[in-house]
Amino acid sequence: MEKVVASDTAGSPVDPNICWTNRSPANIADEVGQQGFNVGTDTVRRILTDDLGLSLRQAVKEEAGCHFLERDEQFQHIARLRTEYEARGWPVLSIDTKKKEILGNFFHPGCAYTNARVTVQDHDFVTSQQRLVPYGVFDTVHNEGLILLACGTDSSELACDGIWRWWQRLGGRYYWNAPSLLLLCDCGGSNGNRQYRFKEDLSMLARRLHRDIRVAHYPPGCSKYNPIEHRMFCHVTRALRAVVLKTIKVARDFIAETTTTAGLKVVAEIARRIYEKGRKATRKFMETIPIRFDNFLPALNYIALDESFL
Repeated sequence: MEKVVASDTAGSPVDPNICWTNRSPANIADEVGQQGFNVGTDTVRRILTDDLGLSLRQAVKEEAGCHFLERDEQFQHIARLRTEYEARGWPVLSIDTKKKEILGNFFHPGCAYTNARVTVQDHDFVTSQQRLVPYGVFDTVHNEGLILLACGTDSSELACDGIWRWWQRLGGRYYWNAPSLLLLCDCGGSNGNRQYRFKEDLSMLARRLHRDIRVAHYPPGCSKYNPIEHRMFCHVTRALRAVVLKTIKVARDFIAETTTTAGLKVVAEIARRIYEKGRKATRKFMETIPIRFDNFLPALNYIALDESFL
């Protein structure tokens, strides 16, 4: 057995120093049988685990794809900002776009109890208007959030409209006297740190809210540390398990039922407009740029100023 798997373990695609083989017990039993040894698959499994010290595992996603030099410093900076805002009773919002869903009679992963056979289309041929874009805004202090559902394009306008709807539905009653909001977001997507259109839309939102908006981006490759990922989106995914999302209203109703034992509350709304694709920052904004960039990592930290009183 050790000789049979030796050629495979020596060529591990994971690490040459790690014993590794993807051959099945039945395949190994056949080759050992060709050498004159009559052995069953159960015995092969026992020898692999008990005698050779191998176990059935899969690769684990732990290695960062990006190596940002000031990664730890940015995390410490975000922690200080969160502590400051929470101590003052000001809002700390984690924002991001959840994985896009497909609307229609299509397969959705997961199992559910049923007394009949549920059938859906065997191929997922969809149009752009059948792709559901759920944009989330999560209040880290009150453990509640809002998801704005739109079809088609994931844009910075959708992100800012999601924050505005959160303020109208949830935030205004808690933070009506807060002079500033803190946004925690990734470096990519519609709210990416290189998106000047996002900065322009944030500036317009700051004027609508009559408040400054401080933004802190997580370093590249660190999106999984964004609080909304592990405190809201994972539970929304569970609420949508095995649901056939035939219409956007079905998605809204099931997302609104998202709860946890810790008291998570999720409000779901359908966007009232169609968002354009490929929008660019205006020349006027690029000439003035009403954004105050921090001295520390200005590419990741800045403030969209409320200029309504200037």
